[in-house]
This record gives sequence, structure tokens and C-alpha cells, in this order.
Amino acid sequence: MRAAVLHEVGEPMIIEDIARPVPKDGEVLVRVISTGVCHTDLHVIKGEVAFPTPCVLGHEMAGVVAGVGSGVRSVAVGDRVVAPFIMPCGWCAYCVRGESDLCGTFFAQNRLRGTLYDGTSRLAFDDGEAIAMYSMAALAEYAVVPATAIFRAPDTIDLVPAAVIGCALLTAYGLLRHAAQVRGGETVAVIGAGGVGSAAIQMARAFGASKVIAVDLADDKLDAAREIGATDVVNASNSDAAEVLRSLTGGEGVDVALEVVGHPASFATALGGVRDGGRVALAGIAPIGVEAHFEITRVVRRKVAIIGSYGGRPGSDMPILLRMVEAGQLDPGRFVTRRYSLDQAADAYAALDRGEIVGRAIIVADDAA
Repeated sequence: MRAAVLHEVGEPMIIEDIARPVPKDGEVLVRVISTGVCHTDLHVIKGEVAFPTPCVLGHEMAGVVAGVGSGVRSVAVGDRVVAPFIMPCGWCAYCVRGESDLCGTFFAQNRLRGTLYDGTSRLAFDDGEAIAMYSMAALAEYAVVPATAIFRAPDTIDLVPAAVIGCALLTAYGLLRHAAQVRGGETVAVIGAGGVGSAAIQMARAFGASKVIAVDLADDKLDAAREIGATDVVNASNSDAAEVLRSLTGGEGVDVALEVVGHPASFATALGGVRDGGRVALAGIAPIGVEAHFEITRVVRRKVAIIGSYGGRPGSDMPILLRMVEAGQLDPGRFVTRRYSLDQAADAYAALDRGEIVGRAIIVADDAA
């Protein structure tokens, strides 16, 4: 099969022919239809997040089941499926407690070593050298996924934009539902109107927020945010965004501020724009070593909650997301704005790095374009 291989940090990915992977016990082989172009992959490409090389990136995917390992009963060959970036093992202490978003096996094996849960990768060069897998390594024609991270997609859902359900929408759902616990009628600010931010805007409206304020540095992204449900927009490049958030909410500040960029300045905007007693929920991944600071006394005296959120809980949340998409409450296609072929994967991430992509781009299989 063909795959986009990252050999060295800072270098473009190269399309290469490698052996098609074979699923082991409890695993599923998927023919990839689409893969999301996420900033977290870009962090790996730039060396801002540590990960072994050579590797194949791509961690949100939609496709069709092409094979199953022994013991798999949840899906069959030919099923249309979506896979989330968190691939829970199902047996670690966090998974057993229902906190699969913190799966210890996933972080220790996949995120640190680039392997699946027997300690080996399913990808290798002809000479036997292993290729690390970032989640299921979906920047390829085929991918192997643990059956714990495979979900049937309703027939009415278009698989091409559906890839973003597995990261952008799952991350937004975990952020709003589990971390920020957004309730109907609340005011919500979304700091950063990229892929996850766009999903969070849609999600906040679906959760019944009375006001959803998008904050970004680019007018084109703010225009797109209005189209998908933002009631107000703030350009932080030419205004004090925190002050504008307070003015848009009668001087108090928003009930919930969601930071999805991973930058100290956007964290400061979130904290400065939230009301006393409000919640600041963080989902943006920052380069290693980046810190944000806050005034302890204000957080304590004014009862401001700050909480991190890495993603949703696949087993319980993915079925909900798929139902919401099927019902039209969420529409991943509305914030997918660019499509690339696998051959253009390096170009897609270069465009993302230049800030040119509004919403989310996806890599689409040649036969699905």
C-alpha cells in the first residue's frame, strides 16, 4: 500500500510503498476513505511534540472494514466505520473507571512508542525496520485499529467528511460535555476558530448555548465561524478580546471560555473573558515546555474553574456523536473546507502551518474524491 512516511522531524512526508498491515487478535483492518489534517500531527512534524520516527501520522479516520482479526465481533468486512484518535485498551485502570480518554495503555504504548498494545507496530519497511504509528496511522491506504476504537457509521453519513468525527468532534464533545459541562442557556466563548474550534461552535449551539462567541486572529476564520453558528465574533488581532467578551455579556464575562489553540495569549483571553464563578476549559496542545500563567488570588476568590480536556471517551461518546450527525444536529461537512489526495499530504500540512486552512482539511482516497 501507499503511505505518507515522516522520516525526520522538520522534513516533508514522503509517499512510499510499504506492506499492507495485517490485523492481529482484537484488531480491524480498514481501507481508508478519509483522514483529517490536524494540528497535532503538525506538532509532531515540527518536533514540538515528541514522537518516534520514521512514522506514519493521521489520527482521525473514516473508511470501510477490509479485514478483522480473531475475536472481533463488533464489525465485519464491508462495514462503513469511523475511528477516533484515542484508542482505548479497555483494561487499564482508567478504562475500567470509565475514563477511557485517559487510557494509560494508549499513552504509554502508542503516544510514547508508536506501537499498538502488544508493543509492536503493524507497519514496517521491506527490510523489516518498524514504522511508528500515530494512533492508527491513517495517512495511508490501509490502517489497523483496535476494535475498541471502531464504530459503525450510519448509512446516511457521508464518509468523506466523517473522518473529523474522530478527533475534531470527539475533542469538542469531551471539552464541552465532560470538562466544561456546558448547559443550555449559558454563554460560551471559543478561543480559536480552527478545526476543533469550529466543531466546538457547532457543539455549543447543539447544547443550547444562548450566545456563542468565536475569537480568532483571522477574519476569514471568523466569517466561517458565523456561518456555522457563532452569534458573535471577535478579532483578537485588533482588540482586547477579553474586554470585548465582557462587553458582549453585560460586563460580567462568559459562563464558559474554551481555549483550543494551546497558546499563552489565548489562555489569557479565556481567563480574562470568563465571569466570576465561570469555567475555563483547555483543549489546545502546546509545544513542549510552553507555560501559561494566571493570578492565583483572582482564581481562588472569584471561584474560577480551570480544567484540561484531551478528548472524549470513545466507547460512550462516539455513538452519541454519530447519532447527532445522523440527526443533523452536527454537520462535519460544514467546516471541512479543503480536500487533498494522499500524494498531497505534505502540501496539506504546509498549508496548515501557514495558517491558510479555514476549519478542517482532509486527505481523501483517490476512489472517494
